[in-house]
Amino acid sequence: MRENKIEQHLKNEIEKMNGMCLKFTSSIRGVPDRIILLPENRIYFVELKNEKGRLSKTQKYVHKQFKKLGVHVYVPYSKSEVDKFIDEVCKNGN
Repeated sequence: MRENKIEQHLKNEIEKMNGMCLKFTSSIRGVPDRIILLPENRIYFVELKNEKGRLSKTQKYVHKQFKKLGVHVYVPYSKSEVDKFIDEVCKNGN
């Protein structure tokens, strides 16, 4: 499945929760694809890939820098992994 289909699925599901799924653009390479904003001040960073996708060295480095700051980057590789992210993280407020 194409990455843009997975990205559209994420966007649709987040909007159903009255959230925003913003495309993250930055002057820094390797930042996550999307910033998810949900009610109650919940913010998530998501890097989308398809089943064959891999994180680049730059993405791995940037994700490691996020982790050092206590910020997790979620990396779903399919629509089902997007659904799992939503069920486990977004709906439960983790």
